[in-house]
Amino acid sequence: GRYRGAVLMAAQGAAVVIGAGDALGGAIARRFAKGGLVAVPSRRKIKPLGELVAQIEADGGQAEGITCDARDEEAVIAMFDRVEEEIGPVEAFVFNTGAQHRSSILDMTTRIYRQVWESATFAGFVTGREAARRMAALGRGTIIFTGATASVRGGPNFASFASAKHALRAL
Repeated sequence: GRYRGAVLMAAQGAAVVIGAGDALGGAIARRFAKGGLVAVPSRRKIKPLGELVAQIEADGGQAEGITCDARDEEAVIAMFDRVEEEIGPVEAFVFNTGAQHRSSILDMTTRIYRQVWESATFAGFVTGREAARRMAALGRGTIIFTGATASVRGGPNFASFASAKHALRAL
């Protein structure tokens, strides 16, 4: 799915933001749009993307929101292909998924641990790889993985999040 804002000019540079939510991810997308790139905020749900695109356009920027499950390799490849075909080269990529889960390690299930890892680490690998492939072909680009204190110092009840963010930091 997608939320398309105003008509976008082909061959304009794009800034893809995975995990473009109400806080940091949305602010990053707005800032790239303010800097002249077409913001491509992405998350799993369409409604918040429409609201973010409307905010970016109200501020004079350009944006196209595209829903994507960043854990799904085929969906990620299709999203990057669409960006290149419809908007332009990927000049910047930011990976900012949430994936927090608070639980004692004594009570945590392997299902929850795996889900947090898939969202915070595996999805970072898949999306980062696809961004890097496109940028390497261009010979330019910027890739940013947002971090968390938990990536270097995990706290009580954050075993899944801390280990996932530590692995993302290493990646």
